[in-house]
Amino acid sequence: MVWECMNRTDILSEIKEAERRADETVANAEAERKSAVAQARRDSVAKVEKARADMSEAYDKTVAAEKAKFDQENAEILAAGKAEADAIEQNAEEKIKEVSDFLTKAFERAIDVSS
Repeated sequence: MVWECMNRTDILSEIKEAERRADETVANAEAERKSAVAQARRDSVAKVEKARADMSEAYDKTVAAEKAKFDQENAEILAAGKAEADAIEQNAEEKIKEVSDFLTKAFERAIDVSS
């Protein structure tokens, strides 16, 4: 066996070296773990930010689409209202002419009767 040929000092040196390597391995593993956790946190923050940006973009698109739809409906309603107002105005002008003609004839008859 290897241990039989080694003296006590060499054995202790080997044990200390093995313990140092074990401590180094543990320290490296802990550093890798911390690095992995930090990277995972950065990745999760990036994913959350991307999700927020995507959600904001989708919201803006939806709002823009609904606004365009609203604007179109509003324009159609205003056009229909203007057409109806124009028709009412035209009808009123015709009625004013009819009333004016009627009053003129009635006035003329009243003058003819009194003369």
